[in-house]
Amino acid sequence: MGLHPREDGRYRAMRNAVEGHENFFFFWFFQAQALLLSLLSLPFLVANFDSRIGLCFSDILGFLVWLIAVSGESLADHQLAAFKALDANRGKVCSIGLWNYSRHPNYFFEWLVWVAFFLYAAPAPWGWTMILAPGIMLFFLLRVTGIPYTEEQSLRSRGEAYRTYQRTTNAFIPWIPKKQG
Repeated sequence: MGLHPREDGRYRAMRNAVEGHENFFFFWFFQAQALLLSLLSLPFLVANFDSRIGLCFSDILGFLVWLIAVSGESLADHQLAAFKALDANRGKVCSIGLWNYSRHPNYFFEWLVWVAFFLYAAPAPWGWTMILAPGIMLFFLLRVTGIPYTEEQSLRSRGEAYRTYQRTTNAFIPWIPKKQG
């Protein structure tokens, strides 16, 4: 059945919201995702117009940011999975490891991946315009598909414990937690 035996809650909520029109809705939903992916892939296209030979500072910086991003996202996902695997944590808020510093470290590091792609494309002609990719990703994570839905779902399932977590832990950028009270 794969790694995720249940349907993602976001898709379940969308399916419920458009009951009776699922095929029409999801057809256009996935078409919009395809268009978005086309826009997000532009840094790779633009990078191919860079005629320089060899690496530059932006390439090295992009690789380092990418390495930090992939490592951070993997660590956050691993920490969350380990937390959820313990029956004693059922219904509790994960605030261990990176989750102590950000309510959504996985989203933060996912965004950093796109920053790395921008850095890689930046030296190419018109490469500076590829700031569009991390900008689009940031918009979607902060305002559309990422944090808003996850926060809403967490408030429904964890209630006051999650409200406390919201008051003490930064939503996106990992940072020192605020003191309770």
